[in-house]
Amino acid sequence: MKVREMNVDVCSIQEVKGFVEEWHYSKNVNGITVTDCFMLKHDQTMIGAMIFGTLGMANAWRKYGENQDDVRELRRLCCIDETPKNTESFFIGKALRWLKHNTSVKTIVSYADQHHGHSGVIYQASNFQHVGMTARGKVIVTPEKVYHDKAIRTYYKKANGEKVLKPFALRLKKQLETGEAYYDDRPSKHIYVYELKRKRGAK
Repeated sequence: MKVREMNVDVCSIQEVKGFVEEWHYSKNVNGITVTDCFMLKHDQTMIGAMIFGTLGMANAWRKYGENQDDVRELRRLCCIDETPKNTESFFIGKALRWLKHNTSVKTIVSYADQHHGHSGVIYQASNFQHVGMTARGKVIVTPEKVYHDKAIRTYYKKANGEKVLKPFALRLKKQLETGEAYYDDRPSKHIYVYELKRKRGAK
């Protein structure tokens, strides 16, 4: 398998959901407001997936753009283990070029999770800029998956406008009550930014 033999296709969340749940360390796509998805293929077989969406933290986009549509977060990136060196940077590069020429997005933000041993080497190789660290976080650990602590506050609106907790949020709440799940503190994450389009006034 060689990088030059790989293809990157735009796709739907349904096409990559199962792959991400198998290959990404988070094992889930819950809580993501998805905007764009890409799959990496070799010989018509999916070997990688990437999901972009709105920033996970409310109003965090204000640090990086003039409005929410200017900013996207690289929410999930994963490949099978048997990929050669530079696969991820090739995949990211193709996706960023597509976003640059097919959307109005100006800035991409991503986070490297120290808890899982990530420092952002892939982002550095893709010319992202390291801009700081997040505050320490908290997650909910269950026997099946690990969720951001905000997952327990995930709602949907009924036809009458009433807000109702989503089924997985209700399940998390019950698991916390029974002791099947627990809260766990996590270290800060590295923050990386890539400017797709030069900001006004930049030299």
